[in-house]
Amino acid sequence: MRQLIAGNWKMNGLGAALAELEALARALAARPAACDVLICPPATLIARAAAAASGSAVAIGGQDCRAEASGAFTGDVSAEMLRDAGATAVIVGHSERRQYHAETDAIVAAKARAAWRAGLTAIVCIGESEAERDAGDAYDVCSRQLAGSVPAGATPANTAIAYEPIWAIGTGKTASVGEIGQIHAHIKASLAAPLRILYGGSVKPTNAKEILGLADVGGALVGGASLKADDFLTIVAASRDGS
Repeated sequence: MRQLIAGNWKMNGLGAALAELEALARALAARPAACDVLICPPATLIARAAAAASGSAVAIGGQDCRAEASGAFTGDVSAEMLRDAGATAVIVGHSERRQYHAETDAIVAAKARAAWRAGLTAIVCIGESEAERDAGDAYDVCSRQLAGSVPAGATPANTAIAYEPIWAIGTGKTASVGEIGQIHAHIKASLAAPLRILYGGSVKPTNAKEILGLADVGGALVGGASLKADDFLTIVAASRDGS
């Protein structure tokens, strides 16, 4: 499978940020990537981003969705709304959603099913905290989250997994290549289907090639480095066979 390089803009970006997306699309038109490329902007920009990326190699995704298709849920966005705005994928279960919105594995699984219902690819996030890692529980935490967050019926066409060690998100810390390889192999062995397993956790232009070269790494979920086209393009080019 082609690797997937996905950018999560988080709560960053106003209309002017679409210039970076347009620069990304132009660069990929001039030099096509050997991987799939996805940008997940804030919900306010999805429709404009989809229009800006139309006809290009850049797909657009959402950062979260509600499990229900519609209803009295003020402020929430359904998977169908994301699809209607031009998204083709959605991140579910990001550690920041689990932490700040108390999302459980069951909620994440319901959101993944909602993504499938709307025709979106679900990128299901898992990962351990620093305390869990220090206690030697990283593998158990990931196995438990996979079992609870990935619904039956997941296929390479409708689901990807993003392993993001919480202690490495936005901290500048990155798991060692050995650690990444071992836990990705564990995740692969825990899955019923051969899903792409993305690594996330301070992926940068300087470490992307080493990480993306690992056998069981199916791509990257990139945070801050996805906000600038030049940085993100360097990561895209580091994908296997992407040079």
